[in-house]
Amino acid sequence: MNKEKAVVVFSGGQDSTTCLFWAKERFKEVIAVSFDYNQKHKLELECAKAICKKHNVEHHILDLALLNQLAPNSLTRQDIEVDKDAPKEGTPNSFVDGRNLLFLTFVAIFAKQREINTIITGVSQSDFSGYPDCRDVFIKSLNVTLTLAMGYEFDILTPLMWINKAETWKMANDLGVLDIVKKETLTCYNGIISNGCGECPACQLRKNGYLEFKKEYLK
Repeated sequence: MNKEKAVVVFSGGQDSTTCLFWAKERFKEVIAVSFDYNQKHKLELECAKAICKKHNVEHHILDLALLNQLAPNSLTRQDIEVDKDAPKEGTPNSFVDGRNLLFLTFVAIFAKQREINTIITGVSQSDFSGYPDCRDVFIKSLNVTLTLAMGYEFDILTPLMWINKAETWKMANDLGVLDIVKKETLTCYNGIISNGCGECPACQLRKNGYLEFKKEYLK
């Protein structure tokens, strides 16, 4: 297994950017792969490109427009507003059916062509917001499935799986990239860079995590 190279699933948001720099400290070669699925917050791809260019990371954007056609929701449709509160039952309307499944599958195909075994993604079960494809059991299951499907050994790493958003901010700080994550990433479901709209669930999670980080770790 090649232990020197890794591919990062990279959206240009807080979590994946933190994972990108986490990977850069551990692997000689890191490649970032982003996806264009006609998402409403498409500016995230510009953030991803800018971060990779600034920090000399090879970057690829793959076309996954079919996902937009198959899974209409508040992240792919202008006429659907993002739920501000989690529903009592079911998944939030910001959940894109099959997104992480497809992202990781296509990244695995990409990685195999380059003889890379390690895939890194920023999913977290601690703050997964009701998204079933952010759970550890899903990642472990897909890791086995991809290895069996392609006859090639993959290792999907999830550096954020068991930490909360405050601890994710701490990781960025420990990596020396706090300002990059704070100012240059896009996490907002409504497509606003840095601190975002302040109202959508992603912005609330990011803001509350930052406030907790300052309180707990910047004493």
